[in-house]
Amino acid sequence: MFQVDLNCDLGESFGPYKIGADEQILEYVTSANIACGFHAGDPTVMRKTVRLALEKGVQIGAHPGFQDLVGFGRRPMAISPEEAYDLVIYQIGALSAFIKAEGGTMQHVKPHGALYNMAAENTELSESIAKAVYDVDPKLVLFGLSGSELALAGERIGLQVAHEVFSDRTYQADGTLTSRRKSNALIEEDEIAVHQVIRLVKEGQVHTVQGKDIKLKADTVCIHGDGSHALQFAKTITAKLKEANIQIKAFQ
Repeated sequence: MFQVDLNCDLGESFGPYKIGADEQILEYVTSANIACGFHAGDPTVMRKTVRLALEKGVQIGAHPGFQDLVGFGRRPMAISPEEAYDLVIYQIGALSAFIKAEGGTMQHVKPHGALYNMAAENTELSESIAKAVYDVDPKLVLFGLSGSELALAGERIGLQVAHEVFSDRTYQADGTLTSRRKSNALIEEDEIAVHQVIRLVKEGQVHTVQGKDIKLKADTVCIHGDGSHALQFAKTITAKLKEANIQIKAFQ
C-alpha cells in the first residue's frame, strides 16, 4: 500500500479567540506547520495551536518565514544567508518553547512562503536554512519542495528530508511552483487537485503547465489552511486518498 504524510500550514491567525478552522482541519492531517509570529500568528495562537495538535496526535513543525505581516510572508525580500540562518533559529526557538511547555516534541521545520520558494532555487540560502535546522537539532526533519535546492541542502548536511508536493499549486517544467502572481498558479477544482496528488504519490509524476510530465518524490503533501474551503478540501482529499488505497501517515 502507498502512504503519504498530509501536512497543513496552521496557526496563521491573531488574537486569543481566533483559531479559525484549524481545530477541525487537525482531524484530517498528520503534520502541522505552525506559524512562528513573523508572517502570521502570535504567542497565544501559537500556544493554542500547539495544544490542539498534541491533543489530536498530529506531528508539529515550525513554519518560519519573513518578518512581513502585511504581505503574509509571500513577498520576496533581500536577505543574506546569515540573516536567514538567524531568523530561522529565532522562530524555531519560539515555537519549541511552547511545544516543550505543553509536553510535546518538534518533528520538523518547513519554511514559509517567499522564504520557501527562494530557498528552493538559491543554494546559499537553502544551505543557511538547512544549517540552522541542523544546528538547533540534527534530528529535526526538513520539509522542502520536492527535488529542490532546499531539499538537497538538507540531505547534504545530514538532515532527514521530507520531499514535499502541493495539492493546490501548479508546477513549472523545472519542478518549481508557478508564481502566485500568475493567474494559473492555483488549482481551484478539488477533482483536479486530488488527481494531481494521487498521481504524485502512486506514479511520482506531475503534469506541468508547459504540458510535460516531470518526476517528483512525494513524501508529504501540503494542503493550505487559509483558503475559503480549506476544511472541506481536507475532508475530500482524505476520503479520496483512502479510496485510492493510499494510507495517510505521519512522515517517518
